[in-house]
Amino acid sequence: MKHLPSLARTAGTSAVAAAALAALVLPSASAAAAPAPDRAASGGPVFVQTDNTAGNEIVAYRRAADGSLHRRGTFATGGKGGMLDGSVVDHLASQGSLAYDCVHHLLLAVNAGSDTVTVFSVDGDRLHREQVIGSGGSFPVSVTVHENRVYVLNAREGGAVQGYRIAGGRRLERIAGGNRHLGLDTTTAPEFTHTPGQVSFTPDGSQVVVTTKAGGSSIDVFGVRRSGALSARPTVTEANGSVPFGFTFDDRGRLVVTDAGTNAVQTFAIRRDGTAVRLDNAPTGEQATCWIVRAGDRFYASNAGSNTLSGFRQTRRATLEPLGNTATGDGTVDSAVTPDQRFLYVQTGATGGVDAFRTHPDGTLTKIGTVTVPHAIGGEGIVAL
Repeated sequence: MKHLPSLARTAGTSAVAAAALAALVLPSASAAAAPAPDRAASGGPVFVQTDNTAGNEIVAYRRAADGSLHRRGTFATGGKGGMLDGSVVDHLASQGSLAYDCVHHLLLAVNAGSDTVTVFSVDGDRLHREQVIGSGGSFPVSVTVHENRVYVLNAREGGAVQGYRIAGGRRLERIAGGNRHLGLDTTTAPEFTHTPGQVSFTPDGSQVVVTTKAGGSSIDVFGVRRSGALSARPTVTEANGSVPFGFTFDDRGRLVVTDAGTNAVQTFAIRRDGTAVRLDNAPTGEQATCWIVRAGDRFYASNAGSNTLSGFRQTRRATLEPLGNTATGDGTVDSAVTPDQRFLYVQTGATGGVDAFRTHPDGTLTKIGTVTVPHAIGGEGIVAL
């Protein structure tokens, strides 16, 4: 969601102007690097979704000991990517369009242009397509998993979430009572600022959180029943004038969310009744602060309009202390951190690339290199294992 600085105060219109600006400077994708020899393949895999409207694919990389990425294969999802009206560097305008299930070793991908979800089994850096299933709505943009439950966020037609149960360790089955409409204003232009941004289980799996961006300017929280079905209605915490977009959780289960309207990172405590209580607000000073990833007590927010990552360290009081900004390629969007927190990978939507960084204990980042992902301009969705 890329904003022009002069229009950043108006969340509903700034992204349109920035999209036009991004189109003027949009570079062409270069050819992908050839696969590296096996001697470089000493780390875990990194999976990147292309969101290609002609045919969605997952490109698999193996990371070397130094964090550099080496392409290993490309795997068709069996569906198509999609593009929201007004978007340039972030065609889904969402976070979490690709999710990994560490219990069943599954990779879940949304196919926004086909209204489907693909289930892959993961074998190292190889993927095996197990299933393609309907998303329960229109234009799926985000997916989340906890134990044997999965929820998918559909962005169009007012927004909806659809729940599934993982059956037999490989396939999804719809949960009875697992579909809930959000009732958002998703038709106001520009479309990509008014569709919902992300869905995720809370760390304990007791609640499902949805950010609504400018379509609702709210954080919606559903309770999860024993059956896996959601509460009939969410608890809605309104934030007029805000554009809550991407989020993650700290080690105490508190919500850390980007606000693309004010270009800030906010921390919330979520009560048992689903109410979100704001604890902190930390401006980035950048433009189009939309995505966020956690590395221990550090958080890195992606600023698509400034082509930067903003770092923060969380104190014991849940406040965020700024660590400075790090330059990336054009159109900084979705990102992922390796489980050992040593490396951060961020997609650059204007070029269809991924920038690799080494993380340091003081919160600084050192760039390792960049790979160009085939057919991935505007793509979102990245997982690092």
